[in-house]
Amino acid sequence: MATTTQQGQAPLSQAERLYQAQLRKERQFRANVGVSWAILFFFLIFLFSGQSIEVGSFNFQTIELDTAFILKNIAFIAEGLWQTLLISVLSILFAMILALLAALGRLSTFPPIYAISTFYVSLIRGTPLYLQIFFFFLALPQLGIILSGIVAGVMALGLNYGAYMSEVFRAGLSSVGKGQREAAMALGMTPGQTMRRIVLPQALRFAIPPMGNDFISMTKDSALVSATGFVHELMWRATKVGRAQFNNLEALIMAAMFYWTLTLILTYFQGKLEARLARGDR
Repeated sequence: MATTTQQGQAPLSQAERLYQAQLRKERQFRANVGVSWAILFFFLIFLFSGQSIEVGSFNFQTIELDTAFILKNIAFIAEGLWQTLLISVLSILFAMILALLAALGRLSTFPPIYAISTFYVSLIRGTPLYLQIFFFFLALPQLGIILSGIVAGVMALGLNYGAYMSEVFRAGLSSVGKGQREAAMALGMTPGQTMRRIVLPQALRFAIPPMGNDFISMTKDSALVSATGFVHELMWRATKVGRAQFNNLEALIMAAMFYWTLTLILTYFQGKLEARLARGDR
């Protein structure tokens, strides 16, 4: 039987009461997670606070960081954020193009096109990203092809992620029902129009959430480009000042905090985008 929550309000059905109870349970869960995160974060800060704890004969010394070094060099390391984001954005755009072409090739019934796409995916997946970066930066000059560090990094990251993302695009293209393609043909659309107007919009909508995860991963993998020595992104700047002043611990912790913060921000926006896409499915 329906009951009333407050005087003058309409009675709540059993389903509404269950829904509100579920909302309260979810809010309580998120609050508990938030509190746990805060406790862990403050414990992490305490771990690097340089404090000494004595309990009887037991003495525990936390890690002491060189705060003067951190304050002096944090701005220099932070300047690498823009280079990191630039590499990541250019690489993900390049990877999307390659992934779409590879996915179309893997769905092709023309043997040479299918062979090219599967060969590309197999070759790139079968070799390390680190090797691919050095191949473009160090091996190609022997053939007279000289690329800058950032171009070599973007090409390697784009090729690598494009190979992995091609499976996502292939699944997205395959998810569009055959009936929709036949309906488009019945309306007089050409295969190209069907692909642009019917298939691709739906496939991209399917592929956007995994692409968000790939972009977040790419911002971290962009640190490998620092190995060329000519791309002054976060990792390069952190290792430069850390080695020069023998403060590698502080420098790498600062870089880790920047990467972590960037990942949290990107994850937040990715969650918003996924929620927006999910509402469109209802």
